[in-house]
Amino acid sequence: MKEIAVAKVDELQDGQMQQIAVGDDQILLSKIDGQFYATGAFCTHYGAPLAKGILCNERIVCPWHNACFNAIAGQQEEPPALDSLTNFSVRIEGEQVLVKLPEDISQQRTLAMARYEPKVDQRTFVVLGAGSAGTVAVETLRQQGFQGQIVLISAEQKLPYDRTKLSKNYLQGKAEEDSLPLRSCEFYDQHNIELRFGEAVTKVDSINKLITFEDNSTLEYDSLLLATGGQAKKMDLPGSNLANIFTLRNTEDVNSILEEVKKAKKALIIGSSFIGMEAAASLNQQGLEVVVVSPSDVPFKKILGDRLGKMFQKLHEQNGVTFKFGTKATEFGGDGKVEYAVLENGEKIATDLVIVGIGVQPNTSYLEGIELNEKDHSIPVNEYLQTEIKDIYAAGDIASFPYQPMGESTRIEHWRLAAQHGKIAAINMLEKSKLTKADDIVPFFWSGQYDLKLRYVGHAESWDEIKIDGELAESNKSLDELEFLAFYLQNNKVMAVAGVNRDKDIAAISELMRRQKMPDANEIKNTEINWIDLI
Repeated sequence: MKEIAVAKVDELQDGQMQQIAVGDDQILLSKIDGQFYATGAFCTHYGAPLAKGILCNERIVCPWHNACFNAIAGQQEEPPALDSLTNFSVRIEGEQVLVKLPEDISQQRTLAMARYEPKVDQRTFVVLGAGSAGTVAVETLRQQGFQGQIVLISAEQKLPYDRTKLSKNYLQGKAEEDSLPLRSCEFYDQHNIELRFGEAVTKVDSINKLITFEDNSTLEYDSLLLATGGQAKKMDLPGSNLANIFTLRNTEDVNSILEEVKKAKKALIIGSSFIGMEAAASLNQQGLEVVVVSPSDVPFKKILGDRLGKMFQKLHEQNGVTFKFGTKATEFGGDGKVEYAVLENGEKIATDLVIVGIGVQPNTSYLEGIELNEKDHSIPVNEYLQTEIKDIYAAGDIASFPYQPMGESTRIEHWRLAAQHGKIAAINMLEKSKLTKADDIVPFFWSGQYDLKLRYVGHAESWDEIKIDGELAESNKSLDELEFLAFYLQNNKVMAVAGVNRDKDIAAISELMRRQKMPDANEIKNTEINWIDLI
C-alpha cells in the first residue's frame, strides 16, 4: 500500500467530485459534509467517468445510464451496473488529502455473497428467466445472505448477456459476442448459483409449487420469481414464413441477421419504434440501403411525440434511410427467401432481408393458476412485486405493477427497470420483517442512433403538452450541436423528461423524481431552472 497526497482540503466544496490521476490510474474524490471519500473513478457498467455525473447527498449517479453508487462505501445502489466501486481509505494531514492506495488499483469490486449451506437453509428459490431481472435477482439473494439453493432457469443456452447491445453495437459489427455476457460460468459456480440453461419450461403449477420442463422433468420450489420477459411479436402475413425475415430479441436472431448482412445490399425494417430505428441505424452503418415501413406518420410518435420523432427522422434521412409512413406491409414474396414486400397501396419494395420490430408480448403462456391481464397477458403484482399467489413474484417486462406517478398499474419494458424489479423482488422473497416497495422506482432508458444519444427518465403514456428547453433539429443547429430537454407534462406534473447532450441534468432530474421533489409543470414552463442546484 502507498499513501498519496491527491488534493488540498480547499480544492473541493461540499457536494463536489473530482477525478484525480494517480500515476496511470484514476480515482474519484468526493466531499460530503466536510469529509473526503475516495472510490474508483469509472462506472462499473460501461466505464463512464463518474465525475461527469452528479453527487446527491451520498449518492453518485452515472451520467450515461444512471447506475448509482454510494460515494462513501462505493456500493452499487441502482443498476444497470452489477459491481460496486472500490473504495479507499482517506485521511487529512494539515492541508493535504491523503489516500491509501494499493500498488494495483482496481476500479470495481463484487459485493460479498453468502455461501450455499443446505444444513442452514433447506429452501429452494427458483428464478425463471435469465434476463436483466433474473440476473440481478440471483445475485441479490446471495448478497442479502440467502444460504439455500438458488436455481436460475433459461430457455436460452447462453449465459446472461447484455440485451441492450444487440440492436446497437453488436448489430453494427462493433462488438464481439464474447463481450455480451454479464457474468462468467465461474462466477455462478463460485457463488453456488445453479444454472439450468437451454431448458424450456412448459408449465408452472402455482398451486403445487412445481415447474415442468420440456422433457417432462420437474423441479419443486419454495419461492419463485417469474422473469421470463417478452417475446418479439411476429407478422402473420402471406409469405411471412420465408427465410430472411427476422425478429430481433436474442443473440441467435442477431447472429442470423449478421450472416445475411455479409451478402445483402437492401434491408426492410417493419416498425418505427426503438428496435426498428436502432436496427435501421445499425444496418445503415453496415452499408445497407435501408427502408423503414410504419403505420405512424413519424418515428417514436407514441413514446417521444412529433417533434422529437421528426428529429430522429431527419437524422436517419441525412444518413440515407428512406421512410414509408402511414402504411403497412400486406405480404412478402420470394423464392424460398424474402425478395420483396408489398405495401397497402400496392407498392413493391425489393429487399434482401426484413427485420420486424413491432413490439413484444409477455412470455407467460406456461403459467397455471395465476390470473393474467386480459389485455396483454401480463402478470398483475402489488407494490412488493408479489402475485396473487403466495411465494410467487414477477418482475420486468411481464409484470404489471403499481406505478405511483400514474396512479395505476402499468407495464414498462426497460432493461434498467427490470433489473430494479429483480433486486426488489429478491429482497422480498426473503420475507424479512420489512418488505421493499417498488413505488420509488424511476424508470430510465437510453438509445444510441449514429452519434446521437438520447436519455429518458420517468414514464409518460400520454401528455397534455411537451415543453422543450433548448433547440431541436428544425432549428439551424446541426444534429451534432443539439442540446435540449423535453418535458412531458400532464395534470401539472412532469411525467417524463427526454434529453440529448444534457446528461448531467437528466441525472439530477432522476434524483429529484426519486425524492419526489420535482418542480411542477407551471415552474417548468415559466422558470429557468438550474437542475444541479436543485439537488
